[in-house]
Amino acid sequence: MAEVSQQKPPIYLYTDGASSGNPGPGGYGVVLKCGSHQKEMSEGFSLTTNNRMELLAVIKGLEAIKWENAEVHVYSDSSYVVKAINEGWLEGWIRKGFAKVKNPDLWIRFNTLYRKHRVAFHWIKGHAGHPENERCDRLAVEAGAGAVQRGVQLPPDPGYVP
Repeated sequence: MAEVSQQKPPIYLYTDGASSGNPGPGGYGVVLKCGSHQKEMSEGFSLTTNNRMELLAVIKGLEAIKWENAEVHVYSDSSYVVKAINEGWLEGWIRKGFAKVKNPDLWIRFNTLYRKHRVAFHWIKGHAGHPENERCDRLAVEAGAGAVQRGVQLPPDPGYVP
């Protein structure tokens, strides 16, 4: 009897990053949706940049996927992240060994995860009422600047270099 292969549903990964000051305290927010399942994640750091948090959000979302070769649709309001993929910047950075690229630690980490899946990047306008993007923004702000306002001692971003 032939084995029937089960088609896994696509994963929708919504991400946002924020920092209060650039650099300053910051965080990321992630909403993952797959079929009837939804997961939210966030984390904050004492000193980081907006671009680092935008990229880390995508990384954390990809790390949460439990199987390889997933169909993943990433929705981000970060031109930095979306253009790096859709306009081929990442491939150029790889050819140059990530020399002179900002946030090489995160791009190298991202590249390994990105290759495990079939990922499409979609840019969405931030603060334009998109429900998942708005939720990610709230998660990112609450994890970073919001935590600082509440008196939470955030850890340093281990890869941030002033």
